[in-house]
Amino acid sequence: MIIDSHQHFWQYEPVRDAWITDDMSAIRRDFLPADLEPVLAENGVDGCVAVQASQSEAETEFLVKLARAYDIVKGVVGWVDLQAPTLSDRLAHFAQYPPIKGYRHVAQAEPDDFLARPAVVEGIRKLADFGLTYDILIYPNQLKAALHLVRAVPEVNFVIDHLAKPYIKKRDINRWSNFMAEIAKQPNVHCKLSGLVTEADWQDWGKRDFFPYLDVAFEHFGPDRLMFGSDWPVCLVAANYTQVKTIIEDYVEPWGDEVRLKVFGENATRFYRLA
Repeated sequence: MIIDSHQHFWQYEPVRDAWITDDMSAIRRDFLPADLEPVLAENGVDGCVAVQASQSEAETEFLVKLARAYDIVKGVVGWVDLQAPTLSDRLAHFAQYPPIKGYRHVAQAEPDDFLARPAVVEGIRKLADFGLTYDILIYPNQLKAALHLVRAVPEVNFVIDHLAKPYIKKRDINRWSNFMAEIAKQPNVHCKLSGLVTEADWQDWGKRDFFPYLDVAFEHFGPDRLMFGSDWPVCLVAANYTQVKTIIEDYVEPWGDEVRLKVFGENATRFYRLA
């Protein structure tokens, strides 16, 4: 299968979705599987992983409902309160839903040390009891805490969303690349080739702007721990789906079909247990 490892669905609510600012007005509307189906078909993509966009158990239930109703939704990365004293019970409750493959928290909106906090680390450790993954959503200044987390919890499989959002627009790469090299030494950490266009100049980017960052990812993670993600519909503020997919396609083209198939489906299928 060709898999998009990272996209979102929502029914737009102005208060809950206040993160969608005025300059992102293009995505201030509903985005549901019926909107994505023709886009995936046009781009030769068989299915996707739906990732949480808001912090509530209702979001998790919403995504599970969509996964049950639409064949394109192959897996769900939901949300649960990782610091709740009832976490084990909540994970047991959600274990009844096979589409749930892992969890995520919008750690990029938290203090820099959030992922290193003992309560968070212990909460994420509990995911291993259920064979669940954890998506790491952070900015580069939070990589130090993420490094502490993945070292402390080797029994959980992690994936870094959006290459930890490097400062592509500023062409700032060195400190980010050093931390990515360290975090990639942990064999339980994967990385998504996603969310890049929104870290560049939205109105003036070229494919080559992203290649130095992709070079770092391939050098340190290798082709077996990288997966394509569109970050649709968020990507639409800077690029359409085909443009986003073409960036990664053009980059991996010299590597041949074996690497292309890993990045565009095999790795995501294995990581999220989609088959």
